[in-house]
Amino acid sequence: MRPPLSKADYVYEALLEEIRTGQIPGGTPLRAAAVATRLGVSVTPVREALRRLEKDRLISYEAHHGATVVDLGDEALEEFYGVRAVVEGLGARLAAARIGAAELDGLRRLHESMVADAAQGRHDLLGGKSEEFHLRIADIGGPAFLGRQARAVRASFPVPPGASLWLDVELAGRQLDAHERILRALETGDGETAEQIMIEHVRAGAAHRRG
Repeated sequence: MRPPLSKADYVYEALLEEIRTGQIPGGTPLRAAAVATRLGVSVTPVREALRRLEKDRLISYEAHHGATVVDLGDEALEEFYGVRAVVEGLGARLAAARIGAAELDGLRRLHESMVADAAQGRHDLLGGKSEEFHLRIADIGGPAFLGRQARAVRASFPVPPGASLWLDVELAGRQLDAHERILRALETGDGETAEQIMIEHVRAGAAHRRG
């Protein structure tokens, strides 16, 4: 069972989720007193959470301005998807040599649920399930280290809900096809193909965000 969150952990996770999902856009000032009031805590845990977010490079401090959410531009976007492609591609290559029947079956069921969601127009569910699909593969490929790194990379860049390519019917179909091809490569133990498809699949997200 997960231990209860400290107040600082609670504030950190709440702000992290709001930044990651774009509820708090880049360039937004974060005033400790206002955050404390909104989240129902004192200023002390808010300040601790802000220090952690600064360490994560999600906020910055400027003289006379205080804490501000970092406004990540195109160069940061390219770096984010580039790192994701490398990490998740490596995860797919390693997973092809390690995946077991039960793990493969779990990935197949998850993929089939995404296909069903797409067919019924539930595209708002696809982004979260896609993330789970990718992270499961990373965990299988690198249970000691790689899975944690994949999560850390994803947590470092906010993705507004409306920016998900899974909301586009045509693009969602292409990405589901990529998932299917990754599954076939994993099933046959073809790590090189799994890695290449994963890299191209992740880079498609970068192209969509640029557009």
